Amino acid sequence: MATIKKATKKAAPKKAAAKPAAKKAAAKPAAKKAAAKPAAKKAAAKPAAKKAAPKKAAAKRKPNAAFMKELTPSPALAAVIGSKGVPRTGAVKKIWDYIKANKLQDAKNKRMINADAKLKPVFGGKAQVSMFDMAKFLSKHLS
Repeated sequence: MATIKKATKKAAPKKAAAKPAAKKAAAKPAAKKAAAKPAAKKAAAKPAAKKAAPKKAAAKRKPNAAFMKELTPSPALAAVIGSKGVPRTGAVKKIWDYIKANKLQDAKNKRMINADAKLKPVFGGKAQVSMFDMAKFLSKHLS
């Protein structure tokens, strides 16, 4: 009989340990399901809120008057873009048209502009100017 008691003592702790593990495993899926339900409610609430808000009519942008103001080019710049008054944006566009027509953009580094005889006075006598510095040089020649 002594052997039977030892066997039952060993078996009893195994069963007791198995029951709490089963409870924990059962509790986890229930917690996941409970967490998923509030998220579904939130997701359903968002589109309803968006639909309720009326859409505003797309307002057209008004051009800034400072950009549209016609400026007179200097004689050096007038040799490239013409002597007629143009807005600053129009002057930049005409300069780019001139650069592309005469293939003055550097082949290796497209950000650099190689000045020809007409553009050298506009670019302050420099043979090569960055496209980002071009606006700085143009501002000196527009008034």
